[in-house]
Amino acid sequence: MKYNILVCDDEKDIVSAIEIYLKAEGYNVFPAYDGLEALRIMEQNDIHLVIMDLMMPKMDGISAILKIREKENIPIIILSAKAEVTDKIIGLNVGADDYITKPFNAIELIARVNSGIRRYTSLGSAEIDTGDYTVGRISVNDNAKEVRVDGEIANLTPHEYKILLLLLKNKGRVFSSDEIYEQVWEEAAHDVKKVISVHISHLRDKIEINPRKPDLIKSVYGMGYKFEDQG
Repeated sequence: MKYNILVCDDEKDIVSAIEIYLKAEGYNVFPAYDGLEALRIMEQNDIHLVIMDLMMPKMDGISAILKIREKENIPIIILSAKAEVTDKIIGLNVGADDYITKPFNAIELIARVNSGIRRYTSLGSAEIDTGDYTVGRISVNDNAKEVRVDGEIANLTPHEYKILLLLLKNKGRVFSSDEIYEQVWEEAAHDVKKVISVHISHLRDKIEINPRKPDLIKSVYGMGYKFEDQG
């Protein structure tokens, strides 16, 4: 599958340069030169990742990101000449996932795009959700970071919570120990099977009726773990 990337910057030379880099990596590129044009393109095309400048005419990048986040949670990378920490914080707070400062390194840009696409394909991102998930006797309120089992609050550690949410949001899909570690700890995995096994065991103790015979978090021999699709 070829992924579609929207590149929005009022400097056409920058858009053209990024387009060359991304097309060399096999991506489809949709150029835009202001926020309004970017939104129009998104309405007409299935976009998988956005690279957005901050300072632009007609509609700035911050306003465009806020509009995008009303409907979708695809990865957004801010591209801006501003290097101040406050600008990065504003951009991330309104919904961007990453930030690159101009002038940028092409290799770094591609690496960040590839990373964003990997997150998109592994976690899914078609529509904004409410943050509430219920599967069988398990309910999760992601906004409050609260997990209930049969209506009773389960006290999970941050890593246990993230593992549960990852598996629950992708119920039925098998994740290897390395995939779980990289998604939850957000760093490269090296010999992590024991670490994940221990966390899964503790998580089962807190949410399974019989942790020795789990009916929710299943082990798939030689492959990893999945949250059993109760449907």
